[in-house]
Amino acid sequence: MHMILLDKQLNYNGKMIAVAPMMDWTDRHCRFFHRLLAPHARLYTEMVHANAVVLGDRERLLGFDPVEHPVALQLGGSEPALLARAARIGAEWGYDEINLNCGCPSDRVQAGRFGACLMKEPALVADCVAAMAAAVRVPVTVKCRLGVDEEHDYDRFRTFVDTVAAAGCGSFVVHARNAWLQGLSPKENREVPPLRYEWAWRLKSERPDLQVLVNGGIASLEQVQAQLARVDGAMLGRAAYHDPYLLHRLDVALYGGELRERAQLLQALRPYAEARMAEGGALKHIVRHVLGLFHGQPGGRAFRQVLSEGAHRPDAGWALVERALQAATGQRRAA
Repeated sequence: MHMILLDKQLNYNGKMIAVAPMMDWTDRHCRFFHRLLAPHARLYTEMVHANAVVLGDRERLLGFDPVEHPVALQLGGSEPALLARAARIGAEWGYDEINLNCGCPSDRVQAGRFGACLMKEPALVADCVAAMAAAVRVPVTVKCRLGVDEEHDYDRFRTFVDTVAAAGCGSFVVHARNAWLQGLSPKENREVPPLRYEWAWRLKSERPDLQVLVNGGIASLEQVQAQLARVDGAMLGRAAYHDPYLLHRLDVALYGGELRERAQLLQALRPYAEARMAEGGALKHIVRHVLGLFHGQPGGRAFRQVLSEGAHRPDAGWALVERALQAATGQRRAA
């Protein structure tokens, strides 16, 4: 278990940037790398079902490095008592926030009666939040959509938020699209329903005591700044993963500090990578998260190719990363 560390201040006039919880992506290796890139961002785990937290391998599911603080555990589920137990366990492991997923639209999630379909049941979500909040001292937050399917009623969205807020949730991450529960894949659900940032902006203006973060389609410093002018935070998802250097540039632009070269940031990962490999971990599980570091740069393709072709080998070590870096920087100099 880890001690709770709350010494990192997320102040851009009191505003926050965050990296979204992303299944199969934001594992502990990814979060460690993102923390190197962005010392001030709030990081989120992949969604973990409450039942897995209670019954599963907690070190595998919940373990993290203390450098990741501030880091939030995102839970899936719809049973208040089970979520309360999982939240308590998460808090005991040292997470700074417990977040309830009310936004995932996948068929598997719907079958378990959690994720985005919970937006149809605000009273149930309120019961879940109340049980979780009673079980922990850290903040309990909710990540949601604007609605589901053809719901386009702002008042219904605000009623959902008000109902859940009254149960003890003071912070909402709003993915500013509807979720389609039938007919769209999870990928299409991130792209097809139109973005309506103005709903989140209106919510913040009408409920100033709530913390409101906006998620969805945010992929540049200008877009982040536009959100921070209206709400409390901006959450990046796939843009931060596919172009991780963007995350570093954002952190420096908003909070100050020295802009470091991509190669410097990669070298800073070496002690962590070698420590995990010494424990029996595989390089491939770590470096898959750095493939986009040279996104849009000369040599970016060569960097990805060297890592992708070699990291799966049982004897792969940091020397492979050095070769990938040489391939990238060599082409950049030539360009």
